[in-house]
Amino acid sequence: MPSVFVQGRPVESYPQLAPEARRGSVRRITEAGEDVLHKRCRDVTEFGPDLAALIDDMFLTMYIADGAGLAANQVGVDLRLFVYDCPDDDGVRHVGHIVNPVLEAPDATHRRLLDDSEGCLSVPGAVMDVPRPDRAVVRGFDKDGEPLVIEGTGYFARCLAHETDHCEGQVYLDRLSRRERKEALRQVADRREEVFARRSANIEALGRP
Repeated sequence: MPSVFVQGRPVESYPQLAPEARRGSVRRITEAGEDVLHKRCRDVTEFGPDLAALIDDMFLTMYIADGAGLAANQVGVDLRLFVYDCPDDDGVRHVGHIVNPVLEAPDATHRRLLDDSEGCLSVPGAVMDVPRPDRAVVRGFDKDGEPLVIEGTGYFARCLAHETDHCEGQVYLDRLSRRERKEALRQVADRREEVFARRSANIEALGRP
């Protein structure tokens, strides 16, 4: 099996960072509680250079924050779009973006929930167990407006579901009990400073402003 899939297609080799990141600029990552993260994002209706530039910025910002995925509202942009660079449970790397994503409801007869750890760049430092289906299918478009279907299993399925949730105005805290949410926020208070120090170090290491 190929070790890397880009936009859902196998490739023979791929750089450590997606090429888009070399063209991008670092953007501020929004945090839970900001309005843009808690409302359904608008559909993308214009495909062109502005959208491509946003995707470039999102890739770089995701890498700076050591993330596996990043939605547009996490950089303050109210659009249905996310980028990802994420392994599945078999160690296969998946890289790409998807515009106007729609998560297919899993077939109930084959639906299996995995209760596994999950974090979020907009909830810096917190990691909590969240139940997610072990398989995900997301339909949408690429930056040129071409139809796109991305499928994932295991950890990558979790990433696809998590990022699509962002486009719907949900953060993973919304899937937790009140007690679990309180614990997640305690972790943020304890670790936020450390997380931001690491992001700053990554910016310096990559030589980006």
